[in-house]
Amino acid sequence: MTLGASALSTVLEQFRSSNPTPGGGSAAALAGALGASLLAMVASLPRPRATGDEDVRNLRDAGQRCETMAKDLERLIDRDAEAYDLVVDAYRLPKTTDEEKAVRADAIQAALKVAISTPMDVMRACARALGESDAIGALGNANASSDVKVGIELLRAGLRGAQLNVEINLGSVKDRAYAENVAREMQDLMNLV
Repeated sequence: MTLGASALSTVLEQFRSSNPTPGGGSAAALAGALGASLLAMVASLPRPRATGDEDVRNLRDAGQRCETMAKDLERLIDRDAEAYDLVVDAYRLPKTTDEEKAVRADAIQAALKVAISTPMDVMRACARALGESDAIGALGNANASSDVKVGIELLRAGLRGAQLNVEINLGSVKDRAYAENVAREMQDLMNLV
C-alpha cells in the first residue's frame, strides 16, 4: 500500500518510525500536496469575490490547476521514498572486482539522478501552485483568506524541503554539466517565491 492511499494516522506513524523512508523528501511532497489542495478548495468555495465571467473562469481554472498539482505531489510522496531506496540499493552493490566497482559507481550515479529528479518535480509543482495563489487569493471567497495563506506557507515549505533534498544529492553527482543545470533551475524556482 502506498502512503497516498493510507489513512492519515498510518502516514504519520510511518514518518515517526525508525525507517529511513518516508523521510524529508516525502514530507516536502506532502506539504506541497496539502498546500495545493487548500488553494484548490478555496477556488471551489461558493460566494467568491470573482464576479465577471472572466474572473469566475480564471478562478475555476486556477483551482483546477492546483488540484492537478496536488495529485501530482501526492504521487511524489511515494516516488521520493522509492528514489531513496534506489540509492541505498546502488550503494549495496558488490565492489570486490574492478568490474563490480564500475557497475556500482554507474548505478550510484544513475540512482542519484533519480533521487534529484523527484524533489525537482516537487519544486516545480510547488512553484506552479504558488503561481496560482495570487489569483485564488484575490478572486476566492474572502472568508478563506487564512486558508490561502496557510496553503502558500505549506507550498513554500514543500519547495524549500525539496530544495534541501536536491542539494544533498547534487554534491555527489559527478556529471558537472548536469549538476550545474539542476542548480540553475533550482535557483530559478526559488527566485519565484
